[in-house]
This record gives sequence, structure tokens and C-alpha cells, in this order.
Amino acid sequence: MTLFEKIIAREIPADIVHEDARCIVFRDINPQAPIHLLIVPKKPIPRVGEASPDDEAVLGHLLLVAGRVAEDLRIRSIDKGFRLVINHGAAGGEAVPHLHIHLLAGRPMQWPPG
Repeated sequence: MTLFEKIIAREIPADIVHEDARCIVFRDINPQAPIHLLIVPKKPIPRVGEASPDDEAVLGHLLLVAGRVAEDLRIRSIDKGFRLVINHGAAGGEAVPHLHIHLLAGRPMQWPPG
């Protein structure tokens, strides 16, 4: 069972900012920006490159939830903005083998990232 599955099961506490039938959103415990949320599907998908066509609806749902959460936090406007990041594999920065989207905001983002 991954760390995220334990959070979903409420075996590990988290600062949850959104939850619905398909996903949970909570604050990262090691934030890399003033706002750093993790958008996690409840269905355990190891990583984005291993998602199947059956996962299409949940993948789209995660992005729509990112927009809704950004609106709730008042960071969706173009002048404030936010960044979404998905890591795949160890070399890509993946730390937990459960697909998740990082939502980062609250400071100017640099390009290129990494």
C-alpha cells in the first residue's frame, strides 16, 4: 500500500483541501512553493505512463479538479497562475509510485523547470 493509499484510507493524516468520489487533494508536507498541493486519484495508477485507456475519465477529472481548486484558492487568474507537474519514474523525480499531479503556486515559476 502506497503512502497515498494510506492517506486516502485515513491511516495517515493529511491537510485535505478537496475530496470527491474519484480523487483527493491535499497539501504537500514538503512544499516547493507557497502553495503546493497534490491531486491524487483514488484509483491506484502507478504512474502516468502506465495509465490505460480505461483511466481516461479519471485523468481528465484530475485536470478539471486542478482548475476548480485553483479557482477556490483564487490563483486561477492569468496574473497569478499556477503550474501542474506530473513526475514519471525515478529519473523524472517520482517519489511515490501512485500517479499524482503537483499544483504549485504563490511565487513566480522559472523556465526551464528542473
